[in-house]
Amino acid sequence: MPCTWRSSKTCYPRYHNGYIILESTSFCWKFNLSMGLQKCLSLPVFVVLLVIGFVYHTIMFLVIEPWLSLRTVSGLFNGTLFTMLSFMVLLSYGLAVLRDPGQVPASYMPEIEDSDTVLHEVKRKGGDLRYCQKCRHYKPPRAHHCRVCKRCVLRMDHHCVWINNCVGHNNYKPFFLFVVYVVGACIQALILLGGHTMQHFGAEEQNLYIHGAPPLSTSVAVSALLKVLCATMLLPLLVALAVLLIWHVYLALHNKTTIEYHEGVRARWLAEKAGQSYRHPYNLGIFSNLSMVFGPNSTCWFCPTSLSHIGPGIRFQTMYDKVTRSEFHLGG
Repeated sequence: MPCTWRSSKTCYPRYHNGYIILESTSFCWKFNLSMGLQKCLSLPVFVVLLVIGFVYHTIMFLVIEPWLSLRTVSGLFNGTLFTMLSFMVLLSYGLAVLRDPGQVPASYMPEIEDSDTVLHEVKRKGGDLRYCQKCRHYKPPRAHHCRVCKRCVLRMDHHCVWINNCVGHNNYKPFFLFVVYVVGACIQALILLGGHTMQHFGAEEQNLYIHGAPPLSTSVAVSALLKVLCATMLLPLLVALAVLLIWHVYLALHNKTTIEYHEGVRARWLAEKAGQSYRHPYNLGIFSNLSMVFGPNSTCWFCPTSLSHIGPGIRFQTMYDKVTRSEFHLGG
């Protein structure tokens, strides 16, 4: 596992058997050096990091500094805001890449006789308990087998090539916040590029009228080319990620994954065909759904490192459960 989470009462960093273990009073991350390095060295991850670095350099040093100046209030504000957004993008992205999405314990067995567990997921054909023939173990609720990772993933949403990882139980929140902060950074970057371009052409038109056409220097030409390239990258990126963000906002509000949405479409069709109604069993209401994904403390919803609410991911509360919602963590 490239990265796992567990609660910890100790507070010290240590190295053990090829792992760096970072501990604090509230959480502990364990990074497998070889697996983590392998994920980071993949081409899609390198491309994402390269784009982030290129956009940050272009906006900070080719737009904000020459236009507003970082020594002015407006320049310092925009530079600080964009730097904070970029930092949150990198932090969320790093967690989405390095955190293990959730591995099914080898000892997992369905609790068929548990009176508190009213709902059991079964196969669509035959009605048997869900069993993975490739991993050779039972699958907990909401877990699915990933053909790319070649293992079952807890509360699997999809496999994302851009993080070289599955999006699942343990890294869904960092992935979601990565998309949020990228969209915010793209919006600010395009606003700054647009404002700088209008101001530049206005000044150039005035200088052209007074002094005539000046010779075009190499540095000015390269700067203009980089800004055009940056805007050309940001526009389609913003559109694509905004659509992705809207989609995942919908999923989070209904406590669904992408896989469960498509399964729900078929289940609703079959229910309507039989004259029955269908409701997603994990839909507990908007606030409860968001709390299950982002944590019970709404002030920490936009903090990608606030992951203490994440449980084992073996069992999830449904609308049919007898227990109260306060007794559950996410996947407790």
